[in-house]
Amino acid sequence: MNLADQYASSYSVAQAPADARTTFYQKTYLHVAAAVGALILFEAFLISTPAISIPLINLMVGGKYSWLVVMALFMGASWIAEKWAHSNTSKGLQYAGLALTVVAYGLVFLPVLFLAMVQMNAPALVGQAGIITGGLVAGLTFVAFSTKKDFSFLGGFLKIAGFIAIGLIAASFFFDGLNLGTWFSGAMILVMGASILYQTSNIIHHYRPDQHVAASLGLFASIATLFFYVLRLLMALRGND
Repeated sequence: MNLADQYASSYSVAQAPADARTTFYQKTYLHVAAAVGALILFEAFLISTPAISIPLINLMVGGKYSWLVVMALFMGASWIAEKWAHSNTSKGLQYAGLALTVVAYGLVFLPVLFLAMVQMNAPALVGQAGIITGGLVAGLTFVAFSTKKDFSFLGGFLKIAGFIAIGLIAASFFFDGLNLGTWFSGAMILVMGASILYQTSNIIHHYRPDQHVAASLGLFASIATLFFYVLRLLMALRGND
């Protein structure tokens, strides 16, 4: 029995030996990197295949409430994926949860990326959003690991912020005067920054050494959402030039 298996049943990563913690961190961030890479490849395939991407985009944003339905399906898929990723009985189910998350984000990102890269003819914005997101993630990760502070207290704030964001998004479909522009993207960037601190803190303090797939899913979701709102903000600022 290896160290990870030995401590998996009742010990958190913080209580595990140093080599078990290092192995857990390596596995977690390798899975995050793999998920990001898979998302990029999936998105590149969709964007480069108009026969698939255009009908999908029309389906997702073609009607007044189409995007609201898409968001509801996305939240449902995210909930299922998280349950699968936290499975204690099946590694296959854990990886299925991570894969479902990548696909869900890939589909939700498609209209915005298509708008930036094709309709606005500004693929550089996507690269800029990626660089900004990477810099923010690196900085927040450094803060979490260097201070070793437990940011789990942010959980309550993130839940409230999430409900407020969902409410505002839903309300924007019913009230024409409610425009979720640059201010909303900026606020969500701050919320996602807090979420990355929260997820990284959980990686350091609260996951078990065998939960690297679940840990990577939570962090990947926060990073992906941060990128989405950074890109939206850059697009809005470009539109105001």
